[in-house]
Amino acid sequence: MKRVTVFCGSSLGTAEIYGKQAFRLGEILAERKIGLVYGGANVGLMNAVANGSLSRGGEVTGVLPVFIKDKGLAHKNLKELILVDTMHERKTRMNDLSDGVIALPGGFGTLEEFFETLTWGQLGLHRKPVGLLNINGFYDPLNILAKTMVEKGFLREENRKMLLISDDIEHLLDQMENYIAPTIDKWIIRENNLA
Repeated sequence: MKRVTVFCGSSLGTAEIYGKQAFRLGEILAERKIGLVYGGANVGLMNAVANGSLSRGGEVTGVLPVFIKDKGLAHKNLKELILVDTMHERKTRMNDLSDGVIALPGGFGTLEEFFETLTWGQLGLHRKPVGLLNINGFYDPLNILAKTMVEKGFLREENRKMLLISDDIEHLLDQMENYIAPTIDKWIIRENNLA
């Protein structure tokens, strides 16, 4: 992987560990010579991960909608800040620039970005690894929900396994480096006609 997109919160959360781990992720990406692509803002976990990478001389690319820049939220120390018009354009551009995706804790926006990218992989639109950094057990309920989706027949086990998850940064990156995308068709065939 040459570049990784990180989706994460524009807030720091309630526990200090979220910001510390975001900063550490940025540091480790830089140490591994992996460029960071992120949302371009100077707040919350976004700011922490960018500053972590920059502190180690990492390559950081921000992708920021103009309306957010106009609020004064653009990170000022980036060598590359790409301005776009819409949130959708932002997400597409971030996908185009990266070889993998990591989601840190965040809110609705983080989950929306993460799940669209994961769905693109499920549909075979890309073969990139998609991972969750499970800081402080944040994504435990989501991991349980993914297993429930399989049990209830809404998700194949092979597709659930696309969801790489770890509470350890190095372990997550190793999983991503060794990721092999599934080759099965996404579609679950209805065995019973319920109509």
